[in-house]
Amino acid sequence: MRGSIVWLSERDSPDAFPPVKLALREPDGLLAAGGDLSPPRLIAAYRRGIFPWYSQGQPILWWCPDPRAVLIPSEFKTSRSLAKNLRNRGCTTRVDTAFDAVIAACGSAEVRPGGTWLSPEMRAAYSELHRQGYAHSFETWLGDRLVGGLYGVAIGRVFFGESMFSLERDASKMALRRLCDELIARDFHMIDCQMATPHLLSLGASLLPRTDFIRRLGIHVDIPAPAGSWVISTAPQALGDSNLPLSSMSARTPPTE
Repeated sequence: MRGSIVWLSERDSPDAFPPVKLALREPDGLLAAGGDLSPPRLIAAYRRGIFPWYSQGQPILWWCPDPRAVLIPSEFKTSRSLAKNLRNRGCTTRVDTAFDAVIAACGSAEVRPGGTWLSPEMRAAYSELHRQGYAHSFETWLGDRLVGGLYGVAIGRVFFGESMFSLERDASKMALRRLCDELIARDFHMIDCQMATPHLLSLGASLLPRTDFIRRLGIHVDIPAPAGSWVISTAPQALGDSNLPLSSMSARTPPTE
């Protein structure tokens, strides 16, 4: 019923989430608490449009907000300044070469001086998803220095974005651009951005009613896509060529900015 949430036990089945229509209106999207961050439960959650988000000292909280922010890969907006930086900064992008470094940077005090929800427990959970081939990092490098990136989870033909960081101007946007190129090449339908921010909306994200998001998710999350490292993309990509889908290239990845 509305006004209360379901409490999960670690002993509960990974599929024991309540219907997302029961999520609270205030705070928007809070659906359940408890359980664990095991790979089966995380995968079951994402397949239903649910994600974990909680602070130190809180139980694991599970969310499905309404509306939902999504980005269609082909609708990514490259601003004039970003296009110039793509050509001239001398950065390269890589995929799945520094996952642990990306997730650590996303939760670092340098990036999040006010504190982070990326607890050691959360980092360990997503690192395990990466080892199992579900979670991927998209990285922006300036020489041998990691200056920006993002990570998320790929299931079916949907990418569930989790967090971004940037230590140089536009570095996280460069990683997001690389992600969009990768997803277009792999025929992915959408990126789940979870909650809207002005930053994401400026890059082409839009809002969907939760019912519409869940309907699309139900279609595209079940389209087979191989799990595992995206090894076809691990060689650095010169950002001046980032308008090309990776399949055409001969050479052989809450947001801040």
